[in-house]
Amino acid sequence: MSELSIAFQTDKPLTAYAALAAAAEAYGFDAVTVYNDMLYQPAWLPLLEMARATSRVRLGVAAVNPFTCHPINIAGNIALIDEASHGRAYLGMARGSWLEFVGVKPSRPVAALREAMACVRHLLRRDPAPLPGEFFPLAGGDSLRWRILRADIPFLLGTWGAQTIRACIDEIAEIKIGGSANPDVIPHFRRILDDLDAEPQRAQRLRREKKDVKQAEHRNVGIVIGAVSVVDADRAAARQLARREVALYLPVVAELDPTVQIEPELLARLKEAAEHYDFDSAANLISDELLDRFAIAGAPDDVAAHVEALIAAGASRVEFGTPHGLTPTKGLQLLGEQVLPQLKR
Repeated sequence: MSELSIAFQTDKPLTAYAALAAAAEAYGFDAVTVYNDMLYQPAWLPLLEMARATSRVRLGVAAVNPFTCHPINIAGNIALIDEASHGRAYLGMARGSWLEFVGVKPSRPVAALREAMACVRHLLRRDPAPLPGEFFPLAGGDSLRWRILRADIPFLLGTWGAQTIRACIDEIAEIKIGGSANPDVIPHFRRILDDLDAEPQRAQRLRREKKDVKQAEHRNVGIVIGAVSVVDADRAAARQLARREVALYLPVVAELDPTVQIEPELLARLKEAAEHYDFDSAANLISDELLDRFAIAGAPDDVAAHVEALIAAGASRVEFGTPHGLTPTKGLQLLGEQVLPQLKR
């Protein structure tokens, strides 16, 4: 059974997050995600507010990077969120975007991300053994100094890259294809995961690391797909707003999707408009067909049909990204009252 989740940007008063999460839970969402984008509020305090206001939904951050938040801080924060939510937390990690803004230029980001995940897990286990590493070693002899509710908090990997999936596959329960609403790309990622399961080298590595080979090989890593979502009774207005929202990142993610072909001239024009923050001009360049690859937008029936197509293609979870509607409040209401009931049936 596929899950439905909703994601919130951390640009709100701290007092707003509890009500948002409670409303999402009441509507029937399975999970609530908080972004951790640079220059916005760190996700941890909003998640704490949400944990205290809910009792059922899974709660997670998607995603935090280990270059601006050290694994020891990641481990401590997610352990506290898991405790506050009574075991409902998940941790999303990624290489991170816009790192150049703070002068961070990782030389081997994929290897560092894999090592960071292993470091967080080692800390959550409160394992006092040394953890050798090139990027995030632990000297050993000590660990987190309080009782951790769960050492096996599920990890999500945010990525478009097969190399990154390969590096982190043994640590994760889900991968998230961020910025996509394209059903055609889901089988591409499922093939990557299936091929990794079939690799004899992976089984050998698991044995060296003293991990359960059969359990790892047969674990079905979920595929989460999420993108800008805009729902409104005014279909045209919803789609126009989605075009403008998508214009910010489409030049980047369009080149990552192997199933989408964009004319080089169009891509160049989109990049130029985005670089000049001319999102209105960029929006006018995005066709309906292209929009449907990178956003979930339209009237409630349109949105429900689009999500059904994503689930049919193999998504284990579909996540509704911001801004949700022409206004955030109305968008959440329409998703909860008109879209989710169709999908739950």
